[in-house]
Amino acid sequence: MADAKFLTFEGLDGSGKSTHLRRAAEWLRARGDEVLVTHEPGGTPLGNAIRGLFLDARWGRMDGKVEALLVFASRRQHLLELVEPTLDSGVHVLCDRFTDSSLAYQGGGRGLGADWILELDGLATCGRRPDATLLFDLQPEAAMQRGQKNDRKGGDGPDRLDVEGLSFYRAVRDTYLDLVAAEPGRFRVVDSEGEREETWRQVEVVLEDLFR
Repeated sequence: MADAKFLTFEGLDGSGKSTHLRRAAEWLRARGDEVLVTHEPGGTPLGNAIRGLFLDARWGRMDGKVEALLVFASRRQHLLELVEPTLDSGVHVLCDRFTDSSLAYQGGGRGLGADWILELDGLATCGRRPDATLLFDLQPEAAMQRGQKNDRKGGDGPDRLDVEGLSFYRAVRDTYLDLVAAEPGRFRVVDSEGEREETWRQVEVVLEDLFR
């Protein structure tokens, strides 16, 4: 396969990005394309171990810089072990979250700002950017309601970030929208306020444009 693409799916927890990422992978496979589905933090054995530490509600409030350092350690391993070799082999990679999440959650939500996150990004990824990013946009109030449902994540319930307050959700969304404004050519914004099929129709239009 020529020109394998690296696509990332971003948005507030509860926005539907993970559900539609899996459906996008099915759409590509139906065309005959090879696709790897992965996620962050995680994606590798080391990354999944870090993810467990990162999301475990037992730790309560974690310093934003500690969060960012954990995520970027996982991210570097993910790129080296899985993402780049897969792309080099000609297989598309669809990733649930990447550096934009760190900018939104730790940069915006935790108040670290973009400069510190981008410095880490330069060290860990050398500024690696996806070919395109689908941002699933949802009002913070709706995301918070969805994200804190007890039946989320296979019945495991909300994680440490899901239970943050409304001001945190708002800061994360505002940062995402700032990222879109700064890089409109990379981002595709999907309105995920409506029903699942309405959201999917928008995703399908994006995929048809990216892979035509």
